[in-house]
Amino acid sequence: MLRPVGLARPRLPDEIEEYRDLHWRREGEGVQTAVQAERFIESVGFASCLTDSRRPGASLYVAVCGRRDAVMPRNVQKDPESSLTWNLKDEMVRRGKIYYGKLGPQKATFLAPRMVPYFKAVCEKPRGKSALAVLRVLRKEWEMGTADLRSESGVTDRKAFTLAIDELQEAMIVLPTDVIYEPKFTYLWGLSMERFPEQVSRRIGRLTALREIARCFLSTAGMTIPGELARVTGLSRPAAGLGNRALVKEGVAVMLSPGTYRLANL
Repeated sequence: MLRPVGLARPRLPDEIEEYRDLHWRREGEGVQTAVQAERFIESVGFASCLTDSRRPGASLYVAVCGRRDAVMPRNVQKDPESSLTWNLKDEMVRRGKIYYGKLGPQKATFLAPRMVPYFKAVCEKPRGKSALAVLRVLRKEWEMGTADLRSESGVTDRKAFTLAIDELQEAMIVLPTDVIYEPKFTYLWGLSMERFPEQVSRRIGRLTALREIARCFLSTAGMTIPGELARVTGLSRPAAGLGNRALVKEGVAVMLSPGTYRLANL
């Protein structure tokens, strides 16, 4: 889709792009192993899984490629870099050291454990009947494959079940705990409270959470432009603005213009 005239993404200064190259692993040797991927997520705080250079923010796929201009090919099944990214995602899900789930509309996201309380503090509780039905089953069984969970919950419509699982993931209540390919592909689903009990149960104020999410992003981005933090995290623009302005008040960031913030110590 073409970007409307007048809404072109502002060009970042070269030194900011180079700063992001360093912190988002957009140059040099790419991430190759699950341990390296976990260290990458720990260093950036949070990252998308399969986004490319056309979207802002840290990305495991871009870190695997080790290129600033990495673009996801149309035929991802035959592409070694996207295949490696997918396999690393599966291995990290099994290892359970990094939080993984869909935290926004179609956003598969990795979180370092230290960031889980802050994202949990700004997510919304599930409201849909289907989501609550699925949750009741998981609270009883703790872990279950997709097909069995659909059957036990009574949410047998595939689309309704997918929406229910997405809602529970966005609320950070349910997350995938394993990926199985034989005899057929399926996820195992479990409760985030079981895998990350201390982080999920920690109580954080909303403004504190917004500030720390903004701090985490700005520390590796160097600078943020209007709408960028909201796009990367799924926060609303007003909520992202609150987080950035809290950093200005603290002296960590300076506001260059409305919506544009830069680390004060750069």
